[in-house]
Amino acid sequence: MKILAVCTGNAEMLPGKSYRTGIFKHPVDAGVMIDREGLIGDKICNRKHHGGVDQAVYALGSVDLDWWSKELGRDLEPGIFGENLVIEGADSRKISVGDRFETETVELEVTSARIPCATLAVRMDDPGFAKRFAKAGRPGFYCRVLKDGVVQVGDAVTYHAYSGVPVLMPELLETYGKNLSDEDRARYIAAPIHHKLRAKLSG
Repeated sequence: MKILAVCTGNAEMLPGKSYRTGIFKHPVDAGVMIDREGLIGDKICNRKHHGGVDQAVYALGSVDLDWWSKELGRDLEPGIFGENLVIEGADSRKISVGDRFETETVELEVTSARIPCATLAVRMDDPGFAKRFAKAGRPGFYCRVLKDGVVQVGDAVTYHAYSGVPVLMPELLETYGKNLSDEDRARYIAAPIHHKLRAKLSG
């Protein structure tokens, strides 16, 4: 397992909208420093819904990107969904909250799934893409940064599965905004989930 792409973006106007977005990510060749807030130099415009310590890095597996390329019938460049990292061999359908990805210098811990929004639909030039993305169950995964460092294409990645009862990314996507059973709520809270989701479930 290794890093296939490192992607950053600038603030750009969204077509047909009056606001800027950082969703337009592009691969970079040089090493990029990652700290607790994410990739240095990567622009995040909507801090209410994006970024922060529990959404510092958005990653996608190569399995996901390959699937979407076939689904959409075209080769997709890394960064197309706003992801910062593409990790070889990772499949977000099988990733759980609490899973960790470690390079020689950086350690990431999965906190939550990516929830599709209207900005993604405009980015993909498809008004129905948010629903299509949710239905596919391949949302990628947000991570908090446990250890700062520099990442670069080609860096070897070690995967550590969460030792507790898993909360998978497709499950988080499917249950977003819905009521959970007491058993599922307890399972979610037991995992190192995003602090905002934890607050909602604990309230």
